[in-house]
Amino acid sequence: MRFWSRRLGQALAVLVGVAVGVALLVVFVANRQAPEREETAAPAAPVRTVEARLLDFRLEARGHGVARPAETWQAVANVAGRVIERHSGLESGTLLPEGTLLVALDPSRYELAIAEAEAELASLTGELAQLAVEKENSGRLLALEHEALGLAEQELARVERLASSGSVSTSRRDEQRRSTLGQRQAVAVLENTLALMPARREVLVAQRERAAAHLAQAREDLADTRIKAPYDLRLGEVAVERHQFVGVGQRLFEADSLEAAEVEAHIPIAMMRRLLGAIAPAEIPVGALDLSERLDLTAIDAELALVGAEGVSWSGRLVRVASGLDPATRTVRAVVMVDNPWRDARPPDRPPLQRDMYVRARLSLASPEPRLSIPASAVHQGEVWLVDGESRLERRAVSVAFEQGNLAVIAAGLEPGERVVVDDLPAAIAGMALEPRRDEALEARVAEQALGQGHEEARP
Repeated sequence: MRFWSRRLGQALAVLVGVAVGVALLVVFVANRQAPEREETAAPAAPVRTVEARLLDFRLEARGHGVARPAETWQAVANVAGRVIERHSGLESGTLLPEGTLLVALDPSRYELAIAEAEAELASLTGELAQLAVEKENSGRLLALEHEALGLAEQELARVERLASSGSVSTSRRDEQRRSTLGQRQAVAVLENTLALMPARREVLVAQRERAAAHLAQAREDLADTRIKAPYDLRLGEVAVERHQFVGVGQRLFEADSLEAAEVEAHIPIAMMRRLLGAIAPAEIPVGALDLSERLDLTAIDAELALVGAEGVSWSGRLVRVASGLDPATRTVRAVVMVDNPWRDARPPDRPPLQRDMYVRARLSLASPEPRLSIPASAVHQGEVWLVDGESRLERRAVSVAFEQGNLAVIAAGLEPGERVVVDDLPAAIAGMALEPRRDEALEARVAEQALGQGHEEARP
């Protein structure tokens, strides 16, 4: 009995505890307060912007090439002979002015050839004069013989009449006939002699012309024994020494002209097309076959800079575009010429443009119309980030006409006056709040770069 009383007391205690717990839960739920809600706006991201503007623009094409002389003289011997004189400065690298005697060969054999040709020419001239006298004398003799023949014919006619009447013997008539025939023969001989004289004269004239040609050749050979500089030059490899015998066609030395140097610059096709397209006429002149006749290449400015030497440059001109593309790089071969590259040379600060210098070529031309230009870094995979009227981010697709240096020229999708974000954003979410700040210094640099000042090399 006591056991059941104890168990009942424990059960009542549990029920009382549960009832108290439920009562407390009901009180707490009835008196609960709703949580307070506080909304906070996301902070605006600070960004730098530039205004998209139409800028005066210089189209550029850039490439590299190796310098070479515009003209190279490979001096070879036109005549054979022993070297009797050699210029003391005939060494590789020496600069020599036009007209300098470089090499002289022994002229004796050619002087003898001149004397022989002059003697032959004088002999033929004398024969022609003699022939003219013979012709004149033969003409006078022929006139006399014709008179004599006339008298003989008259006498023969008279004798024939007398012989027919029996007044003259047959022997007398035959004698007169023989005399008349002899006179006729004399006239025929003189006439034949006069008829052959034009042919004889033509032979003598041809021989005289041949002798004159020999004389001219001998004089030319004599002149070729003295080899002079045809222009101001710089000597290259020399392969001749004094007292050496040289044969016809033997190479003596090599020399480069100082008048001009040229560089065949290898330029990407896209750059060159863009540059030449700006000067292409609306209509090609009829009969214009050469590219320089169809395009005004003088409108293109050309500048060469020595690679690896800051500040060393030369002004040049685009003279032609070589035929075909470079087979290795598939680039256009534009030839830039620099006149008088040695004129203002002040080595080592300002060396002349000479053979085998590796240079960078820059061709430029003012664009016919302004271009909408922005920093190339502001274009993100075909789109730009803009700041709209509510200072929020707008992502817009654009069409890039081309990139030049650090600039991108926009063809479509962007209007002048719009604000372009030039900073990289960790998360570029359309509509996000921005705190724009206009970067006027960057805008000034963009304007300078559009005019071809102070930017890196252009990209096609």
